Amino acid sequence: MQYLKLLRPKHWAKNLFLFIPLFFAGQIFNVDKLLVLAGAFICCCLVASSIYIINDYRDIEADRAHPEKSKRPLASGAVSKNAALALFVALVAAGFTGAWFIDAKFAFILGLYFILNLAYSFGLKNISILDVFILSAGFVLRVKAGGAASEIGVSEWLMLMVFLLALFMALAKRRDDIVLKLASGRDMRKASEGYNMDFLNISLAVVSAVIIVAYIMYTMAPATMDRFKTYRLYYTSIFVIAGLMRYLQIAYVENDTGSPTKILYKDRFIQLTILLWILSFYLIIYLPTNKVFFE
Repeated sequence: MQYLKLLRPKHWAKNLFLFIPLFFAGQIFNVDKLLVLAGAFICCCLVASSIYIINDYRDIEADRAHPEKSKRPLASGAVSKNAALALFVALVAAGFTGAWFIDAKFAFILGLYFILNLAYSFGLKNISILDVFILSAGFVLRVKAGGAASEIGVSEWLMLMVFLLALFMALAKRRDDIVLKLASGRDMRKASEGYNMDFLNISLAVVSAVIIVAYIMYTMAPATMDRFKTYRLYYTSIFVIAGLMRYLQIAYVENDTGSPTKILYKDRFIQLTILLWILSFYLIIYLPTNKVFFE
């Protein structure tokens, strides 16, 4: 169980971003592409887990000072350093071998993701602002990788929305670090020295506002309406706004935004808004739009 915990399987949910291009292309029921993306998903999970291992390996001492991270396998001593490094090599080899057989472009994008996150683990994460931008870029690369594996083009609007949403969550996570710092008197990460509560509160408000405006502009853009053959996509903005407001409520009122993945798994309101957003998008772009129901 400790070795499995080292892989952080709960974070594999982030790799579901690979399926976003297929969904927005209206081909989510294309079995052949789904099978390819399932293989790509496994490759991404293996590579992502290898990054988590290196990150934990380098942060052993810092994690031991963190109330939650001190329970990680390497920080707690449950898994040895040598065993962790051996597992790292095995995961990288398996992930990139599978990626190469799926698609060369997919393997290249996965390589960019790997190099970027290695750089993050080896020091870039200590540079405030740059750290959250790198985390956000990782989600954009996931979407691009999904498009490459499924041979579907990814629009600029889609990449922009994914980047903004990931940036929003990364800033919320940094805010949680400041909350812990105020409670314990210690920085949870070096990059936290470049943040304070006022800066992060303003940044979250600004980014959330930009996300809402950008999403509404995306749904009402002539190119979007022409692509999906409908003007009704703006209906889905209500769930985007509700989800963002709930996330802000968790951050500002409950002071509990340590991990976006944790929130995804435990918060029923967030889960419901995501489900309703997916359902509404599905009804609008997958079902015939000449039905009376849509009028």
